[in-house]
Amino acid sequence: MAFSEADVQRARGAWEKMYANAEDNGTTVLVRMFTEHPDTKSYFTHFKGMGTAEEMEQSDQVRSHGKRVLTTINDLVQHLDSTDAFLGIVNPLGKKHAVQLKVDPKNFRIICDIILQLMEEKYGGDCKASFEKVTNEICTRLNNAYKEAGW
Repeated sequence: MAFSEADVQRARGAWEKMYANAEDNGTTVLVRMFTEHPDTKSYFTHFKGMGTAEEMEQSDQVRSHGKRVLTTINDLVQHLDSTDAFLGIVNPLGKKHAVQLKVDPKNFRIICDIILQLMEEKYGGDCKASFEKVTNEICTRLNNAYKEAGW
């Protein structure tokens, strides 16, 4: 991976702000994804019956999954300086989403873009800029895992 020490420190500093409120921020990310891209909800059978953003925001299942998404990203951020450790997280995640869950890989770019948008809204453009390289790396590595899984 092509992260300098300065890149890693900036990314971790930006992410720390987002992850400090992982459950609420993760919920916001998922609710935006489901409302702006309703087709993404089709992968979550237990979310399908929720029609409004308010219903989703109050759902323990949505809140839990949103926090899980941000926790996984946090694990990746902690390993930006170790390609092997990073790949040890991202490759099984990609394979599971490709093979078992059959999630279209375009959805990773969607969720990463929403994360960047929220970071910019809440913490400013510098925060977003510091994290863009990370989301690009995550999406690239997930797409590679999909290719290896036969997509």
